[in-house]
Amino acid sequence: KLLRDTDGKAECNLFKAMGLDYVFVKDGNDIEQLISAFESVKDIDHPVVVHICTQKGKGYAPAEKDKENWHWCMPFDIETGRSKFEFDGESYDDITVNYLLEKMKNDKSVAVITSGTPTVAGFTKDKRDIAGKQFIDVGIAEEHAVALASGMAKNGAKPVYGVYSSFIQRTYDQISQDLCINSNPVTIIVFAATVFGMNDVTHLGIYDIAMLSNIPNLVYLAPTCKEEYLAMVEWSMSQRKYPVAIRVPGNGVVSNPNYKPIDFDNLNKYSVTKEGGKVAILGLGTFYQLGESVADEIKKQYGIDATVVNPVYITGTDEVLLAELAKTHDVVITLEDGILNGGFGEKIARFYGKSDVKVFNYGLKKEFLDRYDYNEVLAENHLTKEQICEDIKDFI
Repeated sequence: KLLRDTDGKAECNLFKAMGLDYVFVKDGNDIEQLISAFESVKDIDHPVVVHICTQKGKGYAPAEKDKENWHWCMPFDIETGRSKFEFDGESYDDITVNYLLEKMKNDKSVAVITSGTPTVAGFTKDKRDIAGKQFIDVGIAEEHAVALASGMAKNGAKPVYGVYSSFIQRTYDQISQDLCINSNPVTIIVFAATVFGMNDVTHLGIYDIAMLSNIPNLVYLAPTCKEEYLAMVEWSMSQRKYPVAIRVPGNGVVSNPNYKPIDFDNLNKYSVTKEGGKVAILGLGTFYQLGESVADEIKKQYGIDATVVNPVYITGTDEVLLAELAKTHDVVITLEDGILNGGFGEKIARFYGKSDVKVFNYGLKKEFLDRYDYNEVLAENHLTKEQICEDIKDFI
């Protein structure tokens, strides 16, 4: 800020202190200034910093005025600035921020941390003002966010870190080394972790299951509805044994008024939501409802009442339940909203490796997708109820 305010002339200059050459460009939106600056340094034979100041939203008045809300936007009408897409009803952003603000009000040890994306958990400017010092934005530094949260938890605080799935990669080391080795009770809420989320190649949310579920000591949970999500957040913030990550459902807010919370301390205990036989369907998190629709389709096509299971835990296998299923089921289907390699389904397949149970793992192929149509991606990966029923017909 000092360099910006002094047009790069301040004596206190971090870059020069490091022995680097320094070039300041005041108007980074002026193409001629940029060209001039780059021409002046393009043949230099040592490191140089070119400090370019730009105006966010330059040239579009609504974006210049409201930088935060225009940081990212859906397609919009350029005349009015109104989005061409309207979203009605609840969102997990709203559910999360309302829950956490209530917690903050009643417990000063609760702190919410963000790494440069304050609205990831619904903390818009007005909500941040209410939270005050209990809301901490560390800037675009996911590594620091997790290290900070770990230290705070060690000292008795109840930190909640909200982060987009695609940015988990930046802090993998801190989650493993700073957090999980020490088993500090931090709550990490992972947003946009789904094939239905952001769809450009640098913001994909389909790799976090494979990344996080193989770190020791971490409990990674996959809620299937709003009520289960809130129960998981409540449990995570109240317990002091484990670092916990919660994968926010990606298929919109599904409400289940009949949901009954389980004892999450009983780690890796899956929940059987529908008793059946011959075919068992393990629908993880976002894909739990797909599992229910597959069960309905199996009943319709083959007259079989399939067992439906909500695995709850991404990070472990319920070996007791899996062994029981093997006694009365020929086929086990796993469904996960992420890449298959290193994911949830492979753990189930490994368990049944020596048995006669046929396991079908459904998820996404390991690849970089970009600007995709999720319906096409689901079909390509056989993630429709009709395709799954066709796949298993010769084994039931």
